Amino acid sequence: MTKPIWIKHAAQVATLASDVKGPRSKAAMSDLGLIEDGSLWIEEGVIQAVGTTKEIEKRYGDKTKEAEIVNASGHLLTPGLVDPHTHVVFGGSRAREFEMRLEGATYMEIMNAGGGIHATTRMTRTASEEELIEQTMRRLDSFLAHGVTTIEGKSGYGMNLETELKQLRIMKKLKDKHVLEIVPTFMGAHAVPVEFKEREDEFVDHLIRDMLPAVAEEKLAEFNDVFCEKDVFTPEQSERILEAGKQYGLIPKIHADEIAPYGGAELAARTGAISAEHLLKASDEGIQAMAKAGTIACLLPATALYLREEAAQGRKMIDQGVPVAISTDCNPGSSPTTSMPLVMNLACISMRMTPAEALTAATYNAACAINREKQIGSLEVGKQADLVLWNVKNYQELQYLFGVNHVKSVWKKGVQVLTAGRPNEDAATRLVLGRT
Repeated sequence: MTKPIWIKHAAQVATLASDVKGPRSKAAMSDLGLIEDGSLWIEEGVIQAVGTTKEIEKRYGDKTKEAEIVNASGHLLTPGLVDPHTHVVFGGSRAREFEMRLEGATYMEIMNAGGGIHATTRMTRTASEEELIEQTMRRLDSFLAHGVTTIEGKSGYGMNLETELKQLRIMKKLKDKHVLEIVPTFMGAHAVPVEFKEREDEFVDHLIRDMLPAVAEEKLAEFNDVFCEKDVFTPEQSERILEAGKQYGLIPKIHADEIAPYGGAELAARTGAISAEHLLKASDEGIQAMAKAGTIACLLPATALYLREEAAQGRKMIDQGVPVAISTDCNPGSSPTTSMPLVMNLACISMRMTPAEALTAATYNAACAINREKQIGSLEVGKQADLVLWNVKNYQELQYLFGVNHVKSVWKKGVQVLTAGRPNEDAATRLVLGRT
């Protein structure tokens, strides 16, 4: 038995607790369940009580003397951030492409010339498992330092059976090496590999016939994603892939309408996808369809900034009833960042979301986008104690003071894995060993 943990006197606790079940939209995205002079009581990695410091002190009485006490005076306490869209396992770098874009080359021009996704695919195929694990561990450390406690991770830099399985197996192995949790998504349909150029339907057949069954047999993924975009996969091809994935229990996700309006948002609603990603060019009809279906819009403002594109219409989507989550889209070509705090800042600045909506989008709604809202995403009794203590007094300052990492401490399952901005390696090791 470990000692209880009593975090007390937080200037503000944003619990994200609400009576609304499922992903939140419209006014519900602004309800943060705020508690002033707030406290949390944690036992065995699980939240046991949430309330004011006086309420917790009265409830636990003399037991408070036995607890590990954390004085959070002057600080904001929130759920651990959740990043619901990353491509975290990849080999190499594409720094040269950054310069090329600044010289005028477009995303699709670089990709069609053998760069982009194809370049990372070559580097990921040739990298050893050990090399990929080492590179990914560094990225996970950076995510944790920015207050992220759970991420989704996509394959998609293999686009052949061997490397797709390699990426997904690495995510599984990282469970025993790092405290940050990775929720796996199969994305063999990230692009058409060069060896199948002008034989796109054959590749779709190969993916459905050979890749999906192998992923399912090893239980390597929970979701199935496809890049539905002009010159990548058509809506018809995308629907085939998503429907085939359902036969293996894989929940649909879809990269939709990033480069041009292409019916991806409508397809997400029609196939029952849990989320549609990007959506920079989503049509009005697509937004309405997603609102009706309850499809989560996973918006990626850092990607739009990096590509110098206009951001998705976050304000419009929320007002029309679409539940919105936000993500880094961590990847080597269009968003090489691990900073969810920056993404929250950009959600406010470039998509006109309010500070409260941005925090909801980075916690509770993000958890919904990876089917984890029953375990994480809010500070409620019975949930996993994934927490962040910030060097600001309230949630408004978290977004107002932009471009700065305000993380002070991070807890994962009740274990303090980051203290004063530095990893607590002994505690992290104990937590990882406890999983094995």
